[in-house]
Parts: sequence; structure tokens; C-alpha cells
Amino acid sequence: MTSLHNAPAKLRADALGLVECIGQSVANIAPTLTPALNIAVVAAMAGVGSWLSFLIATVGVLFVALNISILSRRHTLSGSYFIYIGRTIGPRAGLLAGWLMIGAYLATAIAISVSEVLFLENLLASLNLKSLMPNAYAALCGFISVAAVAAYRDVRLSARFGLVLEVASILMLVVITAIVVSQRGTVVDMRQIDFTGLGYVGVMSSLTFAVFAFVGFESSATLARETRNPKRSVPLAVTLSALMSGMFFVAIAYFMVLGIGDDTRALGDTSAPFIAMTERAGLAAAGSAIYLGALISGLACLLASINAASRLMFSMARYDCFPVMLTKVHNHYHTPSAAVGLAVGVILLGSITVLPLGALEAFGFAGTLATFGFLAVYFLICLAAPLDQFHAGTLSFTHLILSCGGTSIMTFVILGSLYPVSPWPQSLLPYLFLIYLVTGGVLFLLLARKKPQVLQAIFLDKEA
Repeated sequence: MTSLHNAPAKLRADALGLVECIGQSVANIAPTLTPALNIAVVAAMAGVGSWLSFLIATVGVLFVALNISILSRRHTLSGSYFIYIGRTIGPRAGLLAGWLMIGAYLATAIAISVSEVLFLENLLASLNLKSLMPNAYAALCGFISVAAVAAYRDVRLSARFGLVLEVASILMLVVITAIVVSQRGTVVDMRQIDFTGLGYVGVMSSLTFAVFAFVGFESSATLARETRNPKRSVPLAVTLSALMSGMFFVAIAYFMVLGIGDDTRALGDTSAPFIAMTERAGLAAAGSAIYLGALISGLACLLASINAASRLMFSMARYDCFPVMLTKVHNHYHTPSAAVGLAVGVILLGSITVLPLGALEAFGFAGTLATFGFLAVYFLICLAAPLDQFHAGTLSFTHLILSCGGTSIMTFVILGSLYPVSPWPQSLLPYLFLIYLVTGGVLFLLLARKKPQVLQAIFLDKEA
């Protein structure tokens, strides 16, 4: 059996190229889940302006992506956001950012894990094989185990695997959407391109949920240590994944509304909006393909979340912020095996804990918690990028514009996620997030008092 060891064991350098980096980010976004589930909320608010909501969200996310690109060209470490923010805004802010991102990736994985149970049940039901549905907890463990093995063995394989799964899922959605739209005989929908009747209040109100669809696009930065030419590949992967996903969201929103005959209420009143569209078009049998696509997309997202969370754990452990055991790297696979194991354990425990709420409710619960963490770090990233350029002596007016654009949009989205107040029990989520944030703050305050050298170590390369 291959043994594990502490430093000087290293992650596998130059294991990933640009394609694998894009695969990590795209898989973490899980674009298929937007038409399969998330678009319902946007359609309920924005109506025929749903495509415009996603277009504005795409612009906002691109502002964040460009700020990340600025930082990732100068700091090529697995710690990514922990490092970016720690070296600019300050070490304590960096520690909290790392804590928030780890929690966000783990909560994302929990949300996806429980949704996989729902998708499997729906797939079997659509095939009249519901009697074959395994116990929900057994199915949950099965999905997590598949992703865990892939994450443990080979980062290149897992990144490619995630991209292949997501591309296959998207292709299924595109083909089915094209069939539905062809029945309409036109791709022009006058209601959707009539800017005087789009309902801008609804469009702006739905922006929070449109931005939610993108979370995870930044995760390729956590693989910088394992990437060839990371100063080029990571910025491109972050930006291209956000851009490509945004184009897909805008197009799929437009064509789904067209395909359902502009009946956005039908999209907004269901937990399976894509199915509502295909059934309206007389393609009820397409439901099986949609659920299969959702299963594939979810598995890719779960794998990408484990990859991202484990790299952040590994990096912060190398900087003495977490127990030294998390620095263990497998001799053969060169993956952060101990961090992967801990991430998988937390995901399994969390998924089992929330599953009794029901798969759909648990998905929303864990997903919203994850989004709070992402939004907070996105905001800090937009502040950190110009500070980093100032320290390097290369600050320009363009950097300030990108920062202002990103912070403004993220501020709007953060406020939109808090107001109006959600009904019970979702109204508890901001307080649960606050508890998690305060817990991290207290832990790192105690760490800084016990090991004050940790704060200055963030300016070194301790992953080498």
C-alpha cells in the first residue's frame, strides 16, 4: 500500500492545462442545474425579462472574474483567496476569507449531494422504475463515494471527468431545447425583445438569484499549484468559465421562455422548469434525459467542490492555520489525501443531517448558506485587486473601474439576499452564517495570540 507522508511531499506540479482548469470551474458552476431547477425563481420574478437578468448578472460576475484574474497572475498558490486577501487587506481578513470559502465549497457539495437523491428518484420514476429506487441514505453515500474516489486518486482525471460530464449534460439540454424551439418555427420572440415591457423592477429583484447560478466559477484558482503556467491558465479559466456559462444562461433563459410560449408563470410555479417546457411541447419522454443530465451535472459539481475545499484546507494547514495532518500528500497520486478525506467526511455528515428536511428543501438550505460565503469573498476580492496592484506599483484607472464595478454589484446582490426577509425557516440562514463567521473569527483570533508568526507567514510561500 502506498504510504502517506508529511512535508516535503508536494502536490503534482504541471498536472493541469487550461482545459482542465476550465473543467474545474465549469463543473463547480454546474450550468445544467440552472435550467433544470434554479431558473424557476428568476422566471417567477423577472418574467419575460429573465434573459436580461442573466445578462446583467453575467456582466457583474465578469467584473469579479477580472479582479480575480489580476490577483491570480501574481499569486499562484492553492490558498488562492486566503492568500489574495491576506496579502492585501490583511492576514486576519485572509484567514476569514479562507474559512468562508471552505465552508462555501462544503455547503455547495452538501446541497448537490442531497439534490442527487431527488434527481435519481425522478429519473427512475420517469422510466417507470421507481421500485428500484434505493434507500435515500444509501444513494447519498453512493454519490459521495464516487466523487471521493475521483478526488482522491488524480486531480487531472477528476478535472477532465468533471468537464466531460458537464459538457455531455449541456449537450443534452441544448438538443432538447432546439427541438422544442423548432416547433415554434421561429427564434424571434417579440415579447422578450420589447424593452418597454420587460418589467425592470422584477429584473433587478431577480439579480440575486441570477448571480447565485455562477458561484463556483472561481474554483480553478485553488488548483494553481498543480497547473502548468498558472499565471496564464488560471485567469483565462476563471474568466472564460464565467463568460461561457453566462452566455449559456442568457440563451437558455430566452429559449425556455420562447419554448413555453412566454408563460413564465408556468416556469416559476414548478420545481422542474425544464420539464414544464418539454411537456408543453409534447416531449414528456424528454424528462428522463433531463434528470440524467442533472445527475451528471451534480456529480461533476460535487467532485469540483471537493477538489476546491481540499486545496484550501491543505494550503491553510501549510500556513499553520489548521492541523498539520491536513498537509499530508499521497506519495503516488500527489493529492492532498488527508484534506480530501476530511472534506468528504464533513460533506457526508452534513448531507445526512439535512436530508430529513427533504431533498429540495435541503438543497435550498445548504445552497443559500454557501452563497453567503461566496458573495462575501467576491466583495473582498474586488477590494483586494486594486490594493494588490498599488503594492506592486502598477495600479491603473482600469483596475479602479473593475474594482468599483465589482464591489457595487456585489453590494447590491448581498443586500438583495437579505431583504426582503425570507419566510421561516430560511430566515434563520443569515444568523447561521453569522455564527459560522464569528466562530472562524474567534478561532483565528486565538490562533494569532498563540502563534503570532502565522500572520506574517502569509507573505511567504509555505506550499513549496
